[in-house]
Amino acid sequence: MLNKDFYPLGLRALALWLMLPICASGQSNTTSISGRVLDQNSAAISGATVTLRSNHSPTELTVITDEAGRFRFEGLLAAEYGLVTKQAGFSTSHRVITVTGAWNTAIEVLLQPAPIAESVVITSSHLLPTPESMERIPGSFGIVDAQVLERSRALTSTEVLRKVAGVNVRDEEGLGLRPNIGIRGMNPTRSTKLLLLEDGIPLTYAPYGDNASYYHPPIDRFESIEVLKGSGQILYGPQTVGGVINYLTPTPPQKREGSISITSGNHHYFNGHLSYGDTLGNTGLLFGFTRKQGKGSRENTRSGLNDFNFKSVTPLTPKQALTFKFNYYREQSNVSYSGLREEEFRANPRQNPFRNDFFYGHRLGASLTHAYVFNPDAVLTTNLYGSYFRRHWWRQSSNSNERPNDAADPPCGGMNNLNSTCGNQGRLRRYLFAGLEPRLRITKPIFGVRSETDLGFRVHVEDQERVQKNGDRPNSRDGVVVENNERRNQAYSAFVQHRLTFGNVAITPGLRIEHVRYQRTNRLLAVNGKTELTQLVPGLGVSYSTGDKLTLFAGAHRGFAPPRTEDVISNSPGGSIDLEPELSWNYEGGVRARPHPAVSVESTFFRMDYANQIVPASLAGGVGSTFTNGGKTLHQGVEISVAFDTATVLRRRYNLYLRSAYTFLPIADFRGIRFSNVPGFTSTSVTGNRLPYAPEHLLNASVGYAHSSGIDTFLEAVYVDSQFSEDLNRIDPISANGQTGLIPSHTIWNATVNYRLERFHTTLFITAKNLFDRLYVADRARGLLPGPPRGIQAGFKFEF
Repeated sequence: MLNKDFYPLGLRALALWLMLPICASGQSNTTSISGRVLDQNSAAISGATVTLRSNHSPTELTVITDEAGRFRFEGLLAAEYGLVTKQAGFSTSHRVITVTGAWNTAIEVLLQPAPIAESVVITSSHLLPTPESMERIPGSFGIVDAQVLERSRALTSTEVLRKVAGVNVRDEEGLGLRPNIGIRGMNPTRSTKLLLLEDGIPLTYAPYGDNASYYHPPIDRFESIEVLKGSGQILYGPQTVGGVINYLTPTPPQKREGSISITSGNHHYFNGHLSYGDTLGNTGLLFGFTRKQGKGSRENTRSGLNDFNFKSVTPLTPKQALTFKFNYYREQSNVSYSGLREEEFRANPRQNPFRNDFFYGHRLGASLTHAYVFNPDAVLTTNLYGSYFRRHWWRQSSNSNERPNDAADPPCGGMNNLNSTCGNQGRLRRYLFAGLEPRLRITKPIFGVRSETDLGFRVHVEDQERVQKNGDRPNSRDGVVVENNERRNQAYSAFVQHRLTFGNVAITPGLRIEHVRYQRTNRLLAVNGKTELTQLVPGLGVSYSTGDKLTLFAGAHRGFAPPRTEDVISNSPGGSIDLEPELSWNYEGGVRARPHPAVSVESTFFRMDYANQIVPASLAGGVGSTFTNGGKTLHQGVEISVAFDTATVLRRRYNLYLRSAYTFLPIADFRGIRFSNVPGFTSTSVTGNRLPYAPEHLLNASVGYAHSSGIDTFLEAVYVDSQFSEDLNRIDPISANGQTGLIPSHTIWNATVNYRLERFHTTLFITAKNLFDRLYVADRARGLLPGPPRGIQAGFKFEF
């Protein structure tokens, strides 16, 4: 489906450049820094992360110590450098080194033991606790670190996640508040086919009963993002089909520090972020606050949010530590749910006739994580978590078939009276969830074989209150109740994963069991329904590693996604609909390689063989829509990620860095006997047709240039191939509602310039998103939606 008309020559050249090997220049007679990392007994510490940063440049160099604890940075210029050394179980070391001549500077870094439990409680939030863990992961893994976020000045999670191979993100309102995330050809609508975590704890407000993402935290509060797509997913759940995305918050600092960041630009955009941390006694504290606001991709679209976060880490004893987190989020957005019809889009693609539609979101979340170290080989981590989320969406249209949603009401009569006598609908939702999850890790040899075991269980409860009120005015905030449901879920899960290491080979079998109880009460009809399901989720991974130079991996696991409560229990009689869970067998095999300290590559072949992929019976959803057992589908393709940083090979005052993520999905098809879900075509066979919203090609490619003077420039190209919007695979729309037809491919360019003023502890920046103001179609699910227009923002970040 690759259409070269939409694939500019510049992008092809950039993609070719990033995928080709780059020859390093020869050595030069410049300064080097080498040394060893030792513990308090002068024993070598291997696997420590040593980061070097010039105080006059934003460029960072990172190495991992070898078995003798050695590290080395070569080709350095005379300057002042900051050296940061980290290793699990030890306190972080910060040193300032001044290099004045063309010779080797040899140093010793002594790390003092940190309370073991404190180290455990911090790293337990990661899918990848330590850099050397990458060697043992039996599957594909991607990470977007703090340096990438800083250099690109990413404004939304949509922009960030596109940097990971295999991930397709569809924008909605233009500010990334409700990103639609798909992995490996899965439908991205509402991010329902994956598991979202924050510091290893469920982020979605109802992961069992309604795994839709109407709430998504601002990217500003995170320091990195992890994406896991292999068999290791069974340690988390319940969703094990697409992948796991884990957002990581910063750790409280050991000494007082903070930052203020202000960004402003066109479309009335403003983003202010404040972070402050300190250690009082033995408790580390971190406070964060974000205010973000601006106009969206269309007229009559504007959003504003406040996001406050608090995090503390307290060592109780050398063997116990406690982490507490709290979040408060509030959003008010003037935003419509409906897209445009064909004639509306042609007349003005950025219009939004529904100026009275408003979304109100309110969230409170908290978690408590306790770590207890029985001994160095046995560690128990227990998570206690809960959240409250309320969203009220008052709107006059839910999709492009509704012009407006109460057009049949005599006082309304149609669009001419939209802003005077036409009413609205209030979709009022309230979600509560709470859970308890102990995890035990045991690292103890069995009959002389290196062994690591992770096991635990989870008890998770959810309560949903879903009310719909029909108002009689465009701006009503009350009305006649037409739906009043309570939906409850109780979920019990247990999991175990055991890794056996035989020399360079690691074998990792695992098993998860999920038991979910569903209950739905229709308060209007006084009827109640119950059902339950149980599912085993096995997995097996194998890896062969020669250290950080090369890792070969392969894996297979059962993909599982529970159906929503409303789809297994009908609303009227309260009986079971007999909708089965989504099940698949997922396979992958690949290689991770670091042939040179400056180069890293990961390439993965994947295959997702669905036995039952659930698809919507209505493209737009809304009242009356249901889901049906979808049957067989097949996803198969290749992912390639490449990163190159010349700082370690050019030996100059400047640095060129490259990064790319490419996904090739030649197969994403309906299999078996399949018929269309498009109204009016339900007897039409779609066997062999391509799945909707599954582009064949995705590419994110970037190049940057940094200089020791403090300048850092960044250019990024994002290409999304053409894709079908429905299962009929029609090129031309079959309806005027804008929900059918091909979505053309598109390329957008992003550019950023950072300038570091080290003397003032300040970074100035300017960034442009969709640099050439490309107009493209982002979505057709509820009608035509355009992608965000060109955004130009400037700002500063001051550190204190």
